[in-house]
Amino acid sequence: MAQKDVGNKVPIYKLKTTEEVMEYYDEWGNNNKYNKDMAEWNYSGPRETVDTFRKYALNKDILIFDAGCGTGLVGQQLKKYDYKNFHGADLSQKLLDSIPENLYQKLIKVDLNQTINVSDNSYNAVMCVGTFTFGHVKPQAIDEFIRITKKDGLICFTINEGIYKEYGFDKKIDELKKDDKWEELEFFKSDYIASKDVNAWLGLYRVNK
Repeated sequence: MAQKDVGNKVPIYKLKTTEEVMEYYDEWGNNNKYNKDMAEWNYSGPRETVDTFRKYALNKDILIFDAGCGTGLVGQQLKKYDYKNFHGADLSQKLLDSIPENLYQKLIKVDLNQTINVSDNSYNAVMCVGTFTFGHVKPQAIDEFIRITKKDGLICFTINEGIYKEYGFDKKIDELKKDDKWEELEFFKSDYIASKDVNAWLGLYRVNK
């Protein structure tokens, strides 16, 4: 199957290592190019995900972890709907530095393929939008999301359709359901970056642990 290229200079699907991903996004963050490209491409992932999330997250005071927050596009959507407490985490310091001041209550640089330096049961919800894609964060990160999320908390994410089976996200999701670690509330194909003919699976799960 031909891979769908949404890269600006180097196709994203060719990125293999954490270092390559970090360098790529650091460069993409220069001169606000990342945000300009997202607007030009009509990247709808953050809006679609928060629209789904807010149907279930009725308490606007909950503490939310935005994993792979990039330039803060999810944070802007959360703020739009009056969520007040959210922390952002990303691999690229360049993207973190480009986030508008006072949007997040806390920002941390983190490799989501490693153990997250956060205590168990710290958050009411985890958002992860645009991060489960080619060469990026692998399925085992979901185990960490469950670990840092409180019982009955929410985990909401997108998975690029091109890696859903190739990287084993389908198996990880089913395994977590089978082990009663979480229950499915929503799972559907979203538009994501329809202008580039790139779709993603959008999932919302409640933690059962």
